[in-house]
Amino acid sequence: MAFVLVLLYTSAGPRINAAAKPASAAASLRVLLVVAHPDEEYEMAGTVYRIAKELSGTVDQLIITDGEADYHYSSLAERYYNRSLTEESAGRKSLPSIRRKEGRQAARILGIRHQWFLNEKDERFTLSAQEVLEKEWHTDRVLQAIAHRLRQGRYDYLFVLLPAEDTHGAHKAASIPALEAVEQLPRDQRPVVLAAEAGATNSGFYEPVDQFPITSTVAPDPRLHFDRDAHFGYRNSLTYRIVVNWVIAEHKSQGLFQNRCGQDRFENFWYFQTGAPTMSPIENNAIPAPGTKTINGAHRDLTATPRVLTN
Repeated sequence: MAFVLVLLYTSAGPRINAAAKPASAAASLRVLLVVAHPDEEYEMAGTVYRIAKELSGTVDQLIITDGEADYHYSSLAERYYNRSLTEESAGRKSLPSIRRKEGRQAARILGIRHQWFLNEKDERFTLSAQEVLEKEWHTDRVLQAIAHRLRQGRYDYLFVLLPAEDTHGAHKAASIPALEAVEQLPRDQRPVVLAAEAGATNSGFYEPVDQFPITSTVAPDPRLHFDRDAHFGYRNSLTYRIVVNWVIAEHKSQGLFQNRCGQDRFENFWYFQTGAPTMSPIENNAIPAPGTKTINGAHRDLTATPRVLTN
């Protein structure tokens, strides 16, 4: 298995500017996203767009819940959709179909091929992954659904949200059956599992979820970074923030989420210990990132020195 990340070194440190195999092999790269709610593709949106749209890889997404609990900040969307959403019973009734449609529209922007909605009930906000797994979801059903998709898709990579201490319990919970499903696979068929978190900087610190050692990562700090501020296009005037903002705008029912436009520069990734047998699935075969050209078979960056991560 090989997954190449061209890194541009700046004063801020290493950052992903491309995620791919060589051009001839990029189309075979297969990635599965597993998230708790529609809109969580935001955390790795630039990376997904790069893989699916620019490198012709395959990205699929499995969404566990129906997202019905996120009605509190839907007042602007009431006017847009012409229906009551902020009153709890009305919101819980209408939001599942609205959020499914919003998720599909965001997926089209990013180039996500297939989406599967498990429609587990989205009960309420909690910080406890254990509460979600034991009291809210049909966890065995979720585990088997993820395992089925992994067996069918033979993915190279599995992306989940970083199950950080201060994040929603459902976000944490989504990573746990995903990791357990990976452990059910023969070792030579396991994808590399990466946890994603968008942030203003390319740094961070993570500790495993209490009582769930399966959520342990190779290191407490992120190993990989995608810079949404990477410039390309005419006069080098475009960035991946534009695509990310398109995605945010599709989730109109999520009013507070709209404030994340332009907030997070980096998509940071941690390797989980569970996953492919090697934690260094990198080969020295990078394709050019935006702003690069191929000259006599060699890749030359026009604005910085390309580096390939090897550990």
